[in-house]
Amino acid sequence: MSTATAPPRKTGRWRWLLPALLLIAWLVAAGGGGPFAGKLSEVASTDASSFLPASAESTRADELYAQFNSSEFIPAIVVAERDGAITPEDIEFIASESAGPPPIPSEDGSAVQMIVPIDASGEVGDAVEELRTALENAPEGLTVHVTGPAGQAADLSSAFGGIDGLLLLVAGGVVLVILVVVYRSPILPFVVIISAVFALALASLVVYQLANADIIALNGQSQGIMFILVFGAATDYALLLVSRYREELRMEQDKYTAMRAALRGSIEPIAASAGTVILGVLCLLLSDLNSNRGLGPVAAIGIAASFLASVTFLPAALVLLGRTAFWPTRPKYEPGTDQDDIDSGHRFWGRVARWVGSKPRPIWIVCTLVLVAFGILAPQFKASGVASSDVFLLQTDSKSGQEVLGEHFDAGTGSPTIVVARESSLDAIVDATAGVEGVTEARPVTGPGDVPVVIDGLVAVQATLSDPADSLAAEQTVERIRDVTHAVPEADALVGGPTAVDLDTKDTATRDRTLIIPVVTLVVLLVLIVLLRAVVAPILLMLTVILSFAATLGVSSLLFNHVFGFPGADPVVPLFGFVFLVALGIDYNIFLMTRVREETKKVGTRQGVLRALTVTGGVITSAGVVLAATFSALAVIPLLFLAQLAFIVAFGVLLDALLVRALLVPALSIDIGKKIWWPSALSRIEPDEHATTDDDTPGVTPTPESGRIR
Repeated sequence: MSTATAPPRKTGRWRWLLPALLLIAWLVAAGGGGPFAGKLSEVASTDASSFLPASAESTRADELYAQFNSSEFIPAIVVAERDGAITPEDIEFIASESAGPPPIPSEDGSAVQMIVPIDASGEVGDAVEELRTALENAPEGLTVHVTGPAGQAADLSSAFGGIDGLLLLVAGGVVLVILVVVYRSPILPFVVIISAVFALALASLVVYQLANADIIALNGQSQGIMFILVFGAATDYALLLVSRYREELRMEQDKYTAMRAALRGSIEPIAASAGTVILGVLCLLLSDLNSNRGLGPVAAIGIAASFLASVTFLPAALVLLGRTAFWPTRPKYEPGTDQDDIDSGHRFWGRVARWVGSKPRPIWIVCTLVLVAFGILAPQFKASGVASSDVFLLQTDSKSGQEVLGEHFDAGTGSPTIVVARESSLDAIVDATAGVEGVTEARPVTGPGDVPVVIDGLVAVQATLSDPADSLAAEQTVERIRDVTHAVPEADALVGGPTAVDLDTKDTATRDRTLIIPVVTLVVLLVLIVLLRAVVAPILLMLTVILSFAATLGVSSLLFNHVFGFPGADPVVPLFGFVFLVALGIDYNIFLMTRVREETKKVGTRQGVLRALTVTGGVITSAGVVLAATFSALAVIPLLFLAQLAFIVAFGVLLDALLVRALLVPALSIDIGKKIWWPSALSRIEPDEHATTDDDTPGVTPTPESGRIR
């Protein structure tokens, strides 16, 4: 008996009380947590060395080297040049406006540099901006830049400055426009956006408290990714719930009964989706990089908040609004409406389902070949790292300064590589370091009388590199320094400094990628096995998502290398891309296959696939477009890493939603048949398994005359 023929349930007059209390609770939570979204940058770190594990050689070396400095500072390098020769007035100006050692002219006489120590315990970005402001009134014809570690840190902080406002504005605006197009309603999109905003407020509150207590490491990239994840996930979950609620309102007169049915039908895929993403990102806790390890719980908290808002606030708001939420196209109660009538309303996806059902094998073979063709290009994806100055997509002051520095000076000046070793090996360490290709000078840290400083039996040596300290060539020089100094007997040498920090960060990220990708794959596979109560279907789903990821990397390599002209990518880019694409891309297969399993129990696998594709096609496609659009918003932050991640996730999500989920998975499922549910009972016996043909139409039972599904 259809639910439409049953009389409305008699419920108490206080049914509105629980939804109202939920709304009040969320208003209080959002009011308290909202301000913390703008405060997250206060507890975020941009110091690259703080991202490294304590076991990294550069971390241990820098901790020991700190004893050789009377104060904690980070060097800013003021570099100036003019077309002709530097004048005495130029040198006087640089010296008067910058509190540091005397300026050093270049050998060609057309540039001058000065190293200015910036207090690392304060706001480095503010101090650098004050320095740049003081240097604005340079003599005519003199170009002045502030670069070095402090200058790069200031520019990085400035790039992330748009996270609190611009990123949220762009992401929210994009989602709102898409929702207006999808729902054709002025009310419903705002309800969904408010749900996402409330989720973000709750997540920001929790993340701020944990970061402020030094329980998790937060940085700008984690903050931006969390914002995008919350908006994307909350909107995706809302699309699924709203779609089911609209269906139930046609079959149920009472809006409360319709919401209960909608929650029962959507809670499993929403919970499974959220759980998969949470478990996937928590695999980042296995990382040796504090930045990656911090992103795991930050992203998990964001997804958990999105899930909580989607199954509490959103149902409460929708049930209180009822059919008014869909104005002006309110779903009408139609007595006698059943699932077949619901299916018939999805004309486009009904045609897609019929096409897939008519030629499943050719469709999945062609789709697979397309993915494999692009996947073959994946090894061309360059992820061995880039210079620190290349992480900026726009021309920054520090980037320009580094270019000038490299033209006129030993490019590593001001950012020396440090070697800490035992006192007895000082001469051997200095000689070994000075003889390394790429080192222009190696000298010990000295005190009064030019006597080497000895602390607890240790000495420190500063090595000036010929290449920019943030370059890949400088990292190769550091590797050579480590080779020769580690070979000095009983020296116990440790090599640190800015270049060593970059090198250790990339090496650790490469190790993380090798470990975490297989773990994420296994975790997601286990979730699918539990959810679908099968083995064959989960394995096939994982293979399709992995193939989709490979194809995405292949397309990305083509565009990054030959169209956008990117210098390369950080090793963490494919790691983050895999984690998010597998965790998020599998969502659409979860949304589809949970509905397939639900329908299979009623009409068999073939008919269940066609019916599920018909009903979920629109909502899943909309969800994919929303998530792709929100991740694309990351590109407003002018950093190479975020722009690459934005493209990879956006393109991969669309590929999963439009090709893998819409064609490949349904066609495979139909071709394999009920064996896809092995070893569950559905793989042996299912309803109407002998009553289908290649001409099926979703949701219609066979007629006695022809035995065909019409």
